[in-house]
Parts: sequence; structure tokens; C-alpha cells
Amino acid sequence: MTKRKIIKINENKCNGCGLCIPNCPEGALQVIDGKARLVSDLFCDGLGACIGECPEDAITIEEREAQKYDEIKVMENIAKQGENTIIAHLKHLKDHNETTYYSEAVNFLKQHGINISSGKAVNGSFDDRTQESCDAVKKSESSCPGAKIMYNAPREKPGEAEVKIPVEGTPRPVPQSRLNQWPIQINLIPPNASFLENADLVIAADCAAFSYADFHEDLLKEKILMIGCPKFDDAEYYLEKITEIFKTRNIKSVTVVHMEVPCCFALTNIVKQAIKSSQKIIPFVDINISVKGKKI
Repeated sequence: MTKRKIIKINENKCNGCGLCIPNCPEGALQVIDGKARLVSDLFCDGLGACIGECPEDAITIEEREAQKYDEIKVMENIAKQGENTIIAHLKHLKDHNETTYYSEAVNFLKQHGINISSGKAVNGSFDDRTQESCDAVKKSESSCPGAKIMYNAPREKPGEAEVKIPVEGTPRPVPQSRLNQWPIQINLIPPNASFLENADLVIAADCAAFSYADFHEDLLKEKILMIGCPKFDDAEYYLEKITEIFKTRNIKSVTVVHMEVPCCFALTNIVKQAIKSSQKIIPFVDINISVKGKKI
């Protein structure tokens, strides 16, 4: 069992209409005794595709102890439901940029010789015919669009974006964003986000990126970013979430970046305590930035 985001159904509000069922291709929901029920934690990815279809607002997302989502178990269930359900599930994963789960689903289809006749979904991409089939599956909005998970592979290689701009007679490279994922706010990142697996984490106080001019080039290359404010946000929630990430994901290293002001050092303490609580050995680096924007 692990603490993660998962749907919750308010039985007092649920009228058993079943409109949520088609929007859960994973098969986590069934109408039983006149109420929608979550029949298996294993099948619920916590992304909330079912929420927007509930006319009674009976479905929400909570964070609780639950069995870890299992993509293989989901695919074993989905494969029995036919091509359209498979396509809907693959599109659901792609819409949320869940690349790890998508790869697991594609590999399952290949291993079991299941072909998608309407396109190239099993090869990891969608052609026009597959896209038309996917668009026919009604898409619901799960939550805040700004929380949609996205992972970007590293963009240009160093030097590719270089142009000659006169700066005291020498060319200078165009600044390049090194951000590799979205969202970046600690409050918005789900602990089961696939980009966290095998990640080198940078956990930064949000003031640090504005204060340190070389933040992207010096600290963020090929790393995953989490930002927050230990003074104004819920420190206990930070500790709980970061601890869960450390417990459930293989984190290669963690770098904490904070300002020199006293309240900002709380972020270091939170991360150190989370490492201790996770009972794992995670390489740790602490970086202190002055109010003048320099490393101390």
C-alpha cells in the first residue's frame, strides 16, 4: 500500500446514472446496487477522467492509502473490452503524457499480438485514422488544465541555439530553457508522475529561480524540478508528499536550492527529514543563494 491520489465517490450524491463508466476505460468503476463503485484501487490511475461526466459532482480526487496503480493489470482488463476501449485508454495516457504507463501498455499489446487496425497506436504514435477514432471517444476534463502532466525530452544539444549577438565583440548563446516537465509546483505534482522515476530532482524555493540568473544552465539540465515556498505553503503537506515520492520512486539524487533568508532554510529541513523517513540513501546537495543572486 502507498499513499497516492485516487478517486472518491460520495454515495449520498451518486444517483447511479453510470455516465462516469464510459470515461474510465481502465475498468475501475462499476454501478453496483444503484451506485457507482470503485471496484479496484489497482485500476484507478487517479487522473480523474471520470469526474467531468458526473452530473451530481459525486466524484472527487483524494489522497489516501491505496494499492499502487498497475498498468499491466489494467491492460489485461481492457484487452477484453475491444479495440475502441484500448484506443480510448492509450489516448487517455497520451493526453496526460504518462509515457511510462503508455510504454507498458504498448508492450503489453505487442507481447500478446493485439493489433489496432485503425492505426499505429501499438507502435507508439497515432496516424490520422487512429486520431479520428480517438476523437470519437468523448474526452472529459479531469481537473485544472495547468496540472496536466507533461514530460519533455531534452531539446537542442548545447550550441545548437547559438547566434552571433555582439556583446563586447564576442558571440553569446541564446538562453535556453532546461525545463523538462510540467507541472513544477510541489502542490500539483502527483507522486505517481512517471517523470519522477529515476529522476535527479531539484527542489527549489520559488524565489531562487528569479534570484539566480544561471538557474537553468547551472542547476536544471537533465533534471526534474519541484518548486514551492516553505514559508507560505503547507510545510507538513510538503513533507508528506516528498516523503511519499522518495518511498515510491527511485530517486537518483536530490538538490535543494533555497535563499539565504532564515525562513527559506525550512525547505532543506523538509527534504532531509523526507529522506530519513523514506529509509533510503539518496545523494543530497544543498545550494544557498544570496539575496543578490549569488551562490554562497
